Amino acid sequence: MTVDPRTPVLIAYGQVNHRDEINAETRSVEPLDLMVTATQQAVGTAGAQVLEAVTDIRVVNILSAHYRNPGLLLGERLNLSEFTASYSSVGGNTPQTLVNKACLDIQQGRTGVVLIAGAETWRTRTGLKKLGARLEWTQQDNSVPMPEIADTDVPMAGDAEIKIKLDRPAFVYPLFEQALRIANGESVEDHANRVAELWARFSAVAANNPNAWIRQPVTAEEIRQPSPQNRMISWPYTKLMNSNNMVDQGAALILTSVEQARRLQVPEERWVFPHTGTDAHDTSAIAERDELHRSTAIRIGGARALELAGLRVDDVDYVDLYSCFPSAVQVAAAELGLAVDDPARPLTVTGGLTFAGGPWSNYVTHSIATMAELLVANPGRRGLITANGGFLTKHSFGVYSTEPPSEFRWEDVQPEVDREPTRHGLVDWEGVGTVESWTTPFDRDGNPEKAFLAVRTADDSRALAVITDPEAAAATVREDVAGAKVAVAADGSAVLQ
Repeated sequence: MTVDPRTPVLIAYGQVNHRDEINAETRSVEPLDLMVTATQQAVGTAGAQVLEAVTDIRVVNILSAHYRNPGLLLGERLNLSEFTASYSSVGGNTPQTLVNKACLDIQQGRTGVVLIAGAETWRTRTGLKKLGARLEWTQQDNSVPMPEIADTDVPMAGDAEIKIKLDRPAFVYPLFEQALRIANGESVEDHANRVAELWARFSAVAANNPNAWIRQPVTAEEIRQPSPQNRMISWPYTKLMNSNNMVDQGAALILTSVEQARRLQVPEERWVFPHTGTDAHDTSAIAERDELHRSTAIRIGGARALELAGLRVDDVDYVDLYSCFPSAVQVAAAELGLAVDDPARPLTVTGGLTFAGGPWSNYVTHSIATMAELLVANPGRRGLITANGGFLTKHSFGVYSTEPPSEFRWEDVQPEVDREPTRHGLVDWEGVGTVESWTTPFDRDGNPEKAFLAVRTADDSRALAVITDPEAAAATVREDVAGAKVAVAADGSAVLQ
């Protein structure tokens, strides 16, 4: 097949883990260092000429350090002379969104060679803080121009969530988990066992991933049972069901056109083609989601990415579903029509954010790099990447293969998502409703602190509420309160009836 010379292609991909002992007396590693190392690793197989040809640096949002213009710093450290630098908004969806945008820009001749990079040193930052020190990073003068933001942001939450401080992923995703259990008609015990087994399968994949942060396999029993090393975070999630941000990790991707890849003499056996991409978001207000165990944007965006590639989900050989928490995986699998327990096609190629590592917004840069290596080792097969930001809010999808597409195709499916029904979310509601879902955060001593509730009202709207009494919150762990009556006050506080 003749390949259009403008076809975008991923030609280099690298990852790095930094595990050195944290020492307050010596210079600590910073995210910039890891981006440099990951980029150098990426071009190690593609050739130094690839790095010299980079015209565009796009950096994934960094939380562990606050650079004025990280892309500019990265280019200077790599000794590049002429390039543009941009920066992403916050969200685990952003790496795939950046790839989608880079492919369009390459295809339409707006740029030549794009470097996408990201890194976090949250492990070092946290470790230094415990030693009474702080992470130091390269400073830039205020005269340095601020970078263009390469993608638009979506709010993290709505007024109802903000009112009761339902503002952390570690609170919201277990709320979705309970909704999944209730929708499936599962007992608390059966559900706990099933989810722990799902996460143990992710751990098994990480054990065979040389770039995973935790490679020691963990059993379902170890994941499910609280222990001093695996405390309950927000019921029903133990620590080992949460994203692991205590990592020092970096990753880099380089994309260009087929024409430029040939000019740069990059070996074709290292080429990976992005075939299609889509982007969309669900409503940022959790109270307004139609169902807490569903995602309209995943259903529509994932299906459209496959359709644009001329594929069905069963035609995909490898999958990496964004896996910050088990509920995110289960919702995506259901919307895409994927079995969660198919031994021939695990739902991750990395091991997921608990075991491979969860470097804030940058995980998917790692998953794309891992997918690329897997496809290169198995030519002709196809891979699907899903990316998720916010509270199962912002979504991006990509289909990849070593075989070229007829053309790269991308679509913003937001108009279709916006036509789907949402639910009336109430902010200042008071009255008696029924418990739709809930989660119970624990303190570090293993005691329930409070309980967040999603409450259905008589007219089938949704209110969000919080039980503030620890003893009353403890009852939501001992008992299955799905469908129980609950009185909600105007300030959002709640009492089970």
